[in-house]
Amino acid sequence: MSEPKFKRVLLKLSGEALMGDDQFGINRSTIIRMTEEIAEIAKIGVELAIVIGGGNIFRGVAPGAQGMDRATADYMGMMATVMNSLALQDALKHHGVESRVQSALNLDQVVEPYIRLKSLHYLDEKRTVIFAGGTGNPFFTTDTAAALRGAEIGAEVVLKATKVDGIYSSDPNKDPNATLYHKISFDECISRRLEVMDATAFALCRDQKLPIQVFSINKPGALKRVIMGEQEGTLVHI
Repeated sequence: MSEPKFKRVLLKLSGEALMGDDQFGINRSTIIRMTEEIAEIAKIGVELAIVIGGGNIFRGVAPGAQGMDRATADYMGMMATVMNSLALQDALKHHGVESRVQSALNLDQVVEPYIRLKSLHYLDEKRTVIFAGGTGNPFFTTDTAAALRGAEIGAEVVLKATKVDGIYSSDPNKDPNATLYHKISFDECISRRLEVMDATAFALCRDQKLPIQVFSINKPGALKRVIMGEQEGTLVHI
């Protein structure tokens, strides 16, 4: 079998990816399918860190959060990522993958605090690390947390798993002539006003020369194909 293209990666999962066809929450069959694919790459020796969003849980309380102070709402979202991280850790355990959850928020009775050197030690031991709690600060998205943690752990690439199979010239749901880019530079994304990540996360990846691979988490085998260096999704490069 050929060797993986990447030794260490940061996988960014949206909370919405866990919903499946449900309106909010965690769809059991969806998280099992996702963790099967994650387990497959963990077992071939790839050092894997994961950042997961909280939109699937926060969506359920969003109507009640209307008019809420932004910082308060963001802290609620960060705690939702902790819940998702624990669910992901449990699902990975059932697939034989040892993982550790580290949180940027202080929740010592539930998860470990984020300590960079400790996370690097876990990765060296081939344990999957799940980063919860975003950056630990309001006004920053989990995309920014993914870019930040990816840079801190020395990841070779940020893998952004989405509901679409890459970056298009326009919305493929609205424009039948939309073109899928297989490779595109950071500067081209900016000039063409293509939304890949939020501006802070995108700028951080660009400044740190950290490429972003965008692909569909709903496409069977896509994650492994990216890891093995096969054509899948869109690569954003310097």
